[in-house]
Amino acid sequence: MKHFISIIIFSFFMITINAQTFTLKSRDIGGQATEKQVYNGFGCSGENLSPQLYWENVPAGTKSFAVTMYDPDAPTGSGFWHWVVFDIPAGVTELPTGAGNSAKGLLPAGAIQSNTDFGQPGYGGPCPPQGHGFHEYRITVYALKTDKLGLDKNATPAFVGFNLFSNLIAKSTLVMYYKR
Repeated sequence: MKHFISIIIFSFFMITINAQTFTLKSRDIGGQATEKQVYNGFGCSGENLSPQLYWENVPAGTKSFAVTMYDPDAPTGSGFWHWVVFDIPAGVTELPTGAGNSAKGLLPAGAIQSNTDFGQPGYGGPCPPQGHGFHEYRITVYALKTDKLGLDKNATPAFVGFNLFSNLIAKSTLVMYYKR
């Protein structure tokens, strides 16, 4: 009996040690947005390049991914959606720098960028009001249990969000800050 209990405890210990969590990373960003990611407009003069992103330890059952960038500190009463992309195929685990610019053709086939709070699809970088202090920019990857959300580029961020949470398996978030 002692041997049996020891095997169970050892097995639990090994499973716990080997458990990996779904993790989002970037070689482009750290704690602060740079001029590469900053919007070019509204008084900002950045390069407006979406950051390189990659994710590890994809949960079992994942059929697609979505990526969003959201600023909860925007003085709107509802935050500000800077990037919404979904229907990223399950085999994709990286988006290159600049993938948020549809003219560059860097998103995987089938991925859809929908409207942001800038009023158009695609990445729009940080550009908080002058003197408003640091804003937090949450970049999140979602592992989803469906291969397609059934939405198009005209979907609002709130409607995409509703569909993301209805199909969510797991999510992981990176945070960067920016002020001007």
